[in-house]
Amino acid sequence: MSFRAKSRARFPWYRAKPKILIPNQLECGNIKFHQRRVTCLEFHPTKNNVLLSGDKKGLLGIWDYVKLHEKITYDSVHSCILNSMKIDTTNDGMLYTASSDGTISYTDLDTGIGSPLLNLNPNGWNGPSSWRMIYGMDLNTNKGLLLVADSFGFLYFLDRRSKTTIGRPILIHKKGSKVTSLHCNPAQPEVLLSSGNDHYARIWDTRKLEVNSPLASLAHGRVVNSGYFSPQSGNKILTTCQDNRIRVWDYILGDLQSPSREIVHSHDFNRHLTPFKAEWDPKVSDYTETVAVIGRYISENYNGVALHPIDFIDTSSGKLLAQVMDPDITTISPVNKLHPQDDILATGSSRSIFIWKPKTEDELTEERTKQKAKEYVYGSGSRKKSNGKHGNSSDDDSDDDSGRKNKKAKKTRFTHAAKGKGKSKI
Repeated sequence: MSFRAKSRARFPWYRAKPKILIPNQLECGNIKFHQRRVTCLEFHPTKNNVLLSGDKKGLLGIWDYVKLHEKITYDSVHSCILNSMKIDTTNDGMLYTASSDGTISYTDLDTGIGSPLLNLNPNGWNGPSSWRMIYGMDLNTNKGLLLVADSFGFLYFLDRRSKTTIGRPILIHKKGSKVTSLHCNPAQPEVLLSSGNDHYARIWDTRKLEVNSPLASLAHGRVVNSGYFSPQSGNKILTTCQDNRIRVWDYILGDLQSPSREIVHSHDFNRHLTPFKAEWDPKVSDYTETVAVIGRYISENYNGVALHPIDFIDTSSGKLLAQVMDPDITTISPVNKLHPQDDILATGSSRSIFIWKPKTEDELTEERTKQKAKEYVYGSGSRKKSNGKHGNSSDDDSDDDSGRKNKKAKKTRFTHAAKGKGKSKI
């Protein structure tokens, strides 16, 4: 069956647009769970209340946000920025992670023990001109492949069964340019979408992959932070670019020379922030595949306090569905992930993680909202060093932070909780 036929069969045109529930109430937070800024989030696919997180220092966090205090951190997975992670679809106790230290790790979530699958810097640090970092990573579950892309524009294939590389790396973006993201089409995994800082997103057929042979090249004004196919049909494309534009292509088999629409949005930044990425709502209930979430760089004045909202956008019209904020969160929230089944939003803001849920009917009045307490627990980023001082809380350093030695994996559990009061706003 063709790609077009698969898409039509799975998602007929007559299905009604579902009701959208916005997770606009801050439920709980893990304050300074990480020692450096949060760089990626993933919900565990089978343990419904478990959130995985990575940070700039390479630390991997595991948090059960319902039990609140059930949290584990592993600091031996990578030596610097953890950029991407994927649960092994054949073994949900194992995790693939990609890092700016140039390695892919395969880590046991129960023990924190990982085995390296790929090391692009076997000779260690020889200067920035030769140091390869890994940002893009995705799984082709049909073929048992792990796809990885580096900061020099090359794509690598790893066999998930034998844990070995296949063939030679292929140049898919301008030589010397960073590949920022990879995404396999959910309906036809052989079709790959890559994004790069050469100002292009590109579509590839990985069965006939050759240099300079993309199926399509989607031009952008500046660096492309990310590109994703729509989560169910794979018919649409959503990209986030540093020119303060979110671009949407409504049909992958249509005219791709220009996007169906460009949505102006504030997400350009200088440095010291994790790049903003607009992501689809992955829930199967959204057959229209129109809702996307992204943090906002520019602030809003909220009762005299500068807050940075998280925006829910209707990609079919470009309209703002909701802006979610809370007076307890005054930092920028560039990392956001929607739950694949539940109406829950996870947010990474600086070194902290927050969970949002929709307001219930009895919480809609202002008075009720004022009375609702939000639970916070304090994490590893607020622990003191042996000299009595807190660790450095600043993220004002280079992303090429790759010299840290590995430590023994350890579990850390926290018991200090606090409650706060505040409002959330749409």
